[in-house]
Amino acid sequence: MKRELVMGINAVESLAENSPERIVRAWIRPGNRRLESLERKLGDCGVTVEHADDQALDRMAGKVRHQGVVAEFRPQAPIDENGLKALVTERGADLLLLVLDGVQDPHNLGACLRSAAAAGADAVVVPRDRAAGLTPVTRRAAAGGAELVPLATVTNLARTLRMLAEQGVWRVGLAGEADGHLFGARLDGPLALVMGSEEKGLRRLTREHCDELVRIPMPGRMESLNVSVSAGIALFAVVRSRMESCPPPTA
Repeated sequence: MKRELVMGINAVESLAENSPERIVRAWIRPGNRRLESLERKLGDCGVTVEHADDQALDRMAGKVRHQGVVAEFRPQAPIDENGLKALVTERGADLLLLVLDGVQDPHNLGACLRSAAAAGADAVVVPRDRAAGLTPVTRRAAAGGAELVPLATVTNLARTLRMLAEQGVWRVGLAGEADGHLFGARLDGPLALVMGSEEKGLRRLTREHCDELVRIPMPGRMESLNVSVSAGIALFAVVRSRMESCPPPTA
């Protein structure tokens, strides 16, 4: 697979901690304690590290903020429909997916990946066309989450949602005008949270393939939230629900 660049301290550090074998080499600006620590970590992983000034790093990173470090690596390929189906079977009742219906902004996708990683989601599902993918901007915004949560890229989102239903996955779509609210939704068992795009929300066909439509209750004066914020709230509503249904053992 074609090599790519990743930049930003958190993103490179996560790659070094979780998949060091995929890092080819790295460039670091010396003189910063966090960067020096990262340089030692990369060296311990056997990664060749070269010193570079900001001008050289700027040329490599383009318009992406690099924080003094850029790494070349072999990216992990997104999983396809078959890989997603196998994941659903493997995870069983513990499955948690975040499905994004046409999110365009790579910063939003990165933030969603970060929240998904923090919540222990099994994958983030996106359509192949007319949606953000794993770009350097996405990886930088994910702060390492892109290396922890698989991205499933599917050709037909409606067909994928039908497949999930056939596998026993409950599909909860978030829509601002829905009657029911998130905190009263069914969040147990194998679950897919379905979020719409930044401007238009869930498409009609996507809505029709959800088992339940809910909204995030907002008693304040704002009418909507950023999609990545909504995704974080929904994911941790699932975390809370599952913790309450399976409380940790007492000493």
